[in-house]
Amino acid sequence: MRTAPSKPEMDVAEVAARLRLSATRLARRLRQQAGTGHTPSQLSALATVDHHGPLTLGALAEHERVAPPSITKVVAKLEADGLVERATDPGDRRVQHVNTTKAGRDLIAEPRRRKTTWLTARIRELPADEQAQLIAALDVLDHLATQDDLP
Repeated sequence: MRTAPSKPEMDVAEVAARLRLSATRLARRLRQQAGTGHTPSQLSALATVDHHGPLTLGALAEHERVAPPSITKVVAKLEADGLVERATDPGDRRVQHVNTTKAGRDLIAEPRRRKTTWLTARIRELPADEQAQLIAALDVLDHLATQDDLP
């Protein structure tokens, strides 16, 4: 008995293009669930400070992979909204550390809950085999997202 020829393997560039498009669409859908009135850059910086803080502005810019002047503007907006606070370093008064306030922690907790609820509902709609495929892909996606940039 003869079997049908297997489907040719997808080109790596095609895989990359599909992954990029899927990740962009998923990120857009998740941003729509946030509903905070803040930009993605502001929310990302706030989450980074909450996770890694207190941070200097330079360290925050490095984490966010943006220029220091850009992070200064983001932090100024977050500070004006009462979501972060700055503290001068006692050892070097030229250095300021940024940390989240209770209002900042509360602001990022609610959108995270909404996003997780939305995504949980979508995953539950998937057939069991697709849920298993998704679970298997998570480690690979995490690895891709945390890999250092190539030279």
